[in-house]
Amino acid sequence: MFERLKAIPKYMDYNGQKKAEKIFQSVIIVFAVIGFVWGYVVQHFSVTVLVLLAGFVLCCILVLPPWPYYRQHPLKWQKAVSDESTEGTPGGSKKQRRK
Repeated sequence: MFERLKAIPKYMDYNGQKKAEKIFQSVIIVFAVIGFVWGYVVQHFSVTVLVLLAGFVLCCILVLPPWPYYRQHPLKWQKAVSDESTEGTPGGSKKQRRK
C-alpha cells in the first residue's frame, strides 16, 4: 500500500508551476465575472459566492495534483563532485594558522 503511494510523483517543474499559476488565475477571474454578473441579475450575493466557490474547487482539481501536463520539462541535476583532498577532515579542508 505504501509503495503505491511512494510511486506517485510529487513534483512539478518550473514551467508546470507557471502553467498552473496562469490556469488558476484565469479560472478564478472567469468564475468571478460570471458569478458577479449572475448574482447581479438574480440580486443574490450568495449566488456570486457559490459560483466563485465552484471555480475555486475546479482550480483545486486542476492545479493541486501534479498532473503529467505539469511535468513535461524535468530538471537535469548535476552529478555530485567528490574532492579527494577534502575527504577525511571534519571541516572539509585543512586550515593553516598564521602567526
